[in-house]
Amino acid sequence: MGQPINVVFTPSSKPGIFRFEVNRCLTGMDHERFRNDEEILGNTPSDELARRIFSLGGILGVHINSNMITVESDAVDLSTDELIETISDLYLFYTDGMEVPSDDEIVNSDS
Repeated sequence: MGQPINVVFTPSSKPGIFRFEVNRCLTGMDHERFRNDEEILGNTPSDELARRIFSLGGILGVHINSNMITVESDAVDLSTDELIETISDLYLFYTDGMEVPSDDEIVNSDS
């Protein structure tokens, strides 16, 4: 369940820089910057996305402004496809291998 985010990759002329445009506003009009040596304390969509991107390894920083995501990497073998999948799956709640609750389970949990 949930809705995947559409992601468009835009190559950068600088090695190790990956740019993505998505069909969701993640930060409003704010810029949010995350560094790999700083703890991410918040629970906003951009905080969660940064955590997931850092979990891929080889990431130095993530910058998110509205619907634009810039990832700085030190890994030459970082997979663009893996980054796109990580971004795209941000709002998916039930992925492969997860059991979706039945209508009866949902109704009974509300009572």
